[in-house]
Amino acid sequence: MKGVVFDLDGVITDTAKFHFEAWSQLAKEKFDLTLPAEFESKLKGISRIESLERILEFGNLSDKYTSDQVAEMANEKNTYYVAAIDSQLTENDILPGVKRLLDELKEHGMKLAIASASKNAPHILEKLGIIDEFDAIADPAKVAKGKPAPDIFIAGAEAINLDPKDCVGVEDAVAGVAAIKSARMVAVAVGDKDELSQADEVVPSTQDFSYELFNQVWNKVNK
Repeated sequence: MKGVVFDLDGVITDTAKFHFEAWSQLAKEKFDLTLPAEFESKLKGISRIESLERILEFGNLSDKYTSDQVAEMANEKNTYYVAAIDSQLTENDILPGVKRLLDELKEHGMKLAIASASKNAPHILEKLGIIDEFDAIADPAKVAKGKPAPDIFIAGAEAINLDPKDCVGVEDAVAGVAAIKSARMVAVAVGDKDELSQADEVVPSTQDFSYELFNQVWNKVNK
């Protein structure tokens, strides 16, 4: 193992609440819709446009807007989201055990990259105060296909000048794990064991991450 390529949301930090806050604000202002709390899970891990389509469907408004209007509103939501991050996100939002893990990986000479579908990744890492821990951030704008395609993880490995098979990929979503495996990386996931069974190793919490665990899993897969 020479490097680790991380997803951002759900692995390094969790900005789902900020996404939902932004969608709720948009839904209220544009459609006078109140999104129920349980709707948050329906918007996880899908694109901005897809999220908005689900909200329109929920409000029986699917046929009321053109694709240009939908795209414009999706961009507006991102403005709300960035504003929420700017005013609320701090170092305290780094998930448990992650800071220690990054230090351990650095001590062992690992190269570290971020492979996130979010164009806001650099901004989020800056707000968390850990942008300097990473050697590279893959640019999602330059990637042809999103997860579950392997493109973003391959781009992450390339950005740190490593062959994907020398890397461990870290994810919390099914599509992300599929992307890691398609990139020929070793997959470590955090979350539900049954749901993420395609991963080489699944841990219940980010607190369970360690250099030792990643190295062990990589060696087991590559023996």
